[in-house]
Amino acid sequence: LVVWFNGYMKVRIGEAVGLQPTRWSLRHTLFKKGQQLLDPYITLSVDQVRVGQTSTKQKTNTPTYNEEFCAPVNDGRQLELAVFHGTPIGYDDFVANCTVYFHDLLHGTGSSDSFEGWVSH
Repeated sequence: LVVWFNGYMKVRIGEAVGLQPTRWSLRHTLFKKGQQLLDPYITLSVDQVRVGQTSTKQKTNTPTYNEEFCAPVNDGRQLELAVFHGTPIGYDDFVANCTVYFHDLLHGTGSSDSFEGWVSH
């Protein structure tokens, strides 16, 4: 059973914790010692269409954003949050992602109108 979401989506990105550089993002740091810090930002997409992007936080693996995004959604199935490491040259490096299905949010809370809470992945 496929359930579509139609309505207005409001998402608040609070923080990201436990981010780790990928092997690919460390490719230019072969001789550096110690923990490597990221310049992370998060993209928000509904069914693979980008609807928002946070600011980039400099040199941290535990960024705090407290940013809010609003968008109308028509026949939406899923929200994807993807974390990237901003690089000065070339493409930004993928770090992590999380997919949240609207059906799980709306029907897991006992209310079919809204969901308010934390999503851990």
